[in-house]
This record gives sequence, structure tokens and C-alpha cells, in this order.
Amino acid sequence: MSIVPSMLPDFRVRQRDYLLEIARLLTQELDLEKLMTRILRVSVEMLAGQAGIIALKLPDGWRVAAAHGIAPAFLSYLTPLLAEEKVRELDVDELNRMLKELTYTASMGLLNGTGLPLSAHGQVIGVIFIFRNYPDHFTANDRVLLQSFADQAAIAVFNAQLYGQVTYEKKRLDALLDSAADGIFILDANLNVERCNEAFVKLFGAAREEIVARPHADVIQWKKEPHNATLEESIARGWPLTPRAALYVEGDLKRGVHPALPVGITYAPLLSDEGKLGNVIAAVRDITHFRTADEMKATFISVVSHELRTPVALIKGYASTLRRDDAKWDKRTIADSLTVIEEEADRLSKMIDDLLDASRLQAGGLTLNQADVGLARLAERVCQRFVNQAQGREIVAHFSENFPVILGDEGRLEQLLSNLVSNALKYAPQGEIKISGKVFPDQVVVCVRDHGAGFDPKDVPYIFDRFYRSSKAVKQTKGAGLGLYLARAIVEAHNGRIWAENVQGEKSGARICFSLPR
Repeated sequence: MSIVPSMLPDFRVRQRDYLLEIARLLTQELDLEKLMTRILRVSVEMLAGQAGIIALKLPDGWRVAAAHGIAPAFLSYLTPLLAEEKVRELDVDELNRMLKELTYTASMGLLNGTGLPLSAHGQVIGVIFIFRNYPDHFTANDRVLLQSFADQAAIAVFNAQLYGQVTYEKKRLDALLDSAADGIFILDANLNVERCNEAFVKLFGAAREEIVARPHADVIQWKKEPHNATLEESIARGWPLTPRAALYVEGDLKRGVHPALPVGITYAPLLSDEGKLGNVIAAVRDITHFRTADEMKATFISVVSHELRTPVALIKGYASTLRRDDAKWDKRTIADSLTVIEEEADRLSKMIDDLLDASRLQAGGLTLNQADVGLARLAERVCQRFVNQAQGREIVAHFSENFPVILGDEGRLEQLLSNLVSNALKYAPQGEIKISGKVFPDQVVVCVRDHGAGFDPKDVPYIFDRFYRSSKAVKQTKGAGLGLYLARAIVEAHNGRIWAENVQGEKSGARICFSLPR
């Protein structure tokens, strides 16, 4: 009788020590597998069992997360069984009944078992099941003891799952930041840079160490006063008033040794439950292309307005003169006036056609009506058409006798050559203009050569862009900047290539060439 009192305190001491050990591990160890394995071993030992498992309830069914003392053959049978569709929907009581029956059958009545749910925040997330090899049932004390370990296991699972979710969210945030095309940086409550993505590092042109931990005002400095109030100015005025009060600032960002960059920065606040500013997330976008587009649009409107006004003024002027009642005009004057009116009307018509073609290109490209085309004959026809505009200059076509016929849209190819010859006439006030062709095994190359001043090297990369006109061209010649743009579109629609080059030497000038497949 004296043995029982001495054993009971020892049992309670071991139980307390195990619970303290597990509680310590819960605060130090986030490896879910290690934690559950230790909890399971302690549970088996304290209940004088032979084996045990911890099964977790996942979205796709039950899964064995930890096992102790289980024969590999039994475990290999149990694992797929828990994954079966009919088992997935079982609750803890039903699963316990199934495990008891399975244990009884597999051990031929030698093993007994009990299981208790792992519950966290009112939700069942798993079950702990212990096997014993003596026939008496688990006592109420056994169940209380097992429940204490089950509660510890549930806390471990919940903490590990929460940690896994936080880790996953952090990885997702990192991936989102790193894959974003725009520059992104995050400020803390004191407006210091907490972190930034690779896109911002490249955009800013400095090492990450020179950006992170620096005040926002030191990183974001403007070359001149931005279009809107700065972040610091807005905060001084009470921004943000609401969690969705985004702030947009646009201007030229200073970048150390690099030239200033036009950017637009959108600031989004993160507020605490008390309404205090916790973080600011800033998205930085390079708006160089938008600004260039705006400048191009303004230039286009200016140029087109001027180009339209000139022929309209001439047509109106000559028409008004001819219909005056107080004057009588001879046939020569009438004919000359009508010629001017006709030429200016043709010029207006061509400009409108070019604008329509440019719109069609923006909407989805040019449609081609392809057939056999003789480029040599086509070039001769274009030369003849421009004789009246040549003002004494010679326009010649030079093609070999057996120049091959190609497949293409004759109307579009005639428009292409006309645009190139018209361009040469504008920029080369004197000298011969020559259309020539060369034959290669897979392609033909056609060039239009003039003897003008040539291209300014800085303009060459842009001369085929829509509405592009060099500053010199704007001052000296008429046009809307569409001729070479449409020429490139026609060539590319035929799967060809177009380029421009200056001709060096005694007879300098410019040459625009294009290639078409044979």
C-alpha cells in the first residue's frame, strides 16, 4: 500500500515536466514535424502505450503528420486509406471508430486505442490516437491526460500553420514586389525607406544600400517643383484623411550622376486601427513615353493645323479672287488659278489619306491585295508622275532587264515609292533622284537616292516614327511626319525591312532602301 503514494507523485512530476518541456518547445520551435513527433512520444509514454499517430484534417482529406511505434506495413496501408474520398468527410468521432476497428482487426484483438480531437479556436484541425496492448479501457484520467497533450499539439499545429501562412504571404509579397515592372518602395511611419524592389533600384540608378533606411525626402528629390504637392507637404496638410486617400505626384526625379527622369509616384497609406499612419506604399512609374507622346501629339496638332491651313487659305484665296465681280480675268490667269486650286486640293486629299492610313495602322495594320508586281515598271511610272514637281531635276529609274516579278500589293508599293521620291524632292533642292534595284537570292532591294544634305545622325533612329519631324525639317519643309511612317508600315506588311543611311564622298546625300522577299 506504501508503493502507490510514492509512485503517484512521481507520475505527476513527470507529467508536469513533459508539459513544461512541450510548452517551452512551442515558444522556441516552429518545425511542426519535430513538435508533433515529440508530443506524440510523450503521449505514448505517459499512457503506457505502444504506438500512436497524429492525423491532420487538410482541405484534401486526413493526413498522417506524425507516427510513433507504427509498423511500416501498417503505416503504408493507413496513409492511402486516410486519403480516400469516403474517409475525407469523416468527423473525429467517426475517424476514431474507424481507427479502433482497424486496430482491433489488424492486431486480432490485442490492441486497444483511443483518440481525441486537436481543436484550436473552436475548429477541429486534427486527431491524436494512442494504441495500447492491454484490454482494459482508457480511464477518465487517461483521457484528461491525453487531452492535455492534444491541446498542446493543437497549439503547435495552429502556430506552425499560422507561421507557414505568414511565411507564404511574405514570399508572395516578395515575388509581387520583385516582379512588378514599376518601381515600388515602402516607407515606415517616420517616412524612412523600409524596402524597395529591384525595379526601383534600376530606375533610381543607385545601390539598394544607398536607398534603404534613408529618409524619403533624401531619396525623392525633384529637379523643379512637381505638378502636385509633395508627400511631406501633403502630410503637413493632414493627409491621409481616409485609408484610401491615394496621393499622386508627378515631376522630374533627381538621380545623382544620372539625368533627371520624368516619373509619376502614387502613394497609398496603411493606417492602424487607431487611424495613425503606419506605412506608405509608393509606386513609381517612368512616364518618359507618356510625356514624349504628349509632346508628339502637341507637335502633330500644330503641324497638321499649319499644313491644313496653307492649302485651305490658297484655295479660298484663288477662288475668292476668281469670283470677284469688279474684275475680268484672262484665260491664262483663270487656268493658272484653277491649277493652284487643283494642286492644293490634291495635297489636302493626300494628307487626309495619309491620316486615315495612320489610323488604320493603329487599329490593326494594313490589308494587302497581293498579286504579281513588276517593280521596274512601277518605278518608271512613279518617275513620270513626279516630272512636273521636279522643277528641272532628273528623276530616273535604274533596274536590270531581268529584274524579277514579286508578290505584293501594287497600289501600296506605288504609294511607298511615291512617298520616298516625294521625301527626296523635299529635302534635296537640287541634283538627280535615282530609284535603283538589286537582286539577291532571297530578296530584292530597292533604294531611292538623292544629293541633298543627308540626315542628321541623331534623327536617323526616329525618322520612320509616326509624326516625327526633325527641328530642321519643321522650319524648312511642309509635311505631317507620316510619309516615312507609312513607308515602313507598307514594307513590314510585305515582310520586308526598310532603313536609311547617309552617302559619304564627293556626291553626298541620303539613301532610303527597302528589301522585299522574292
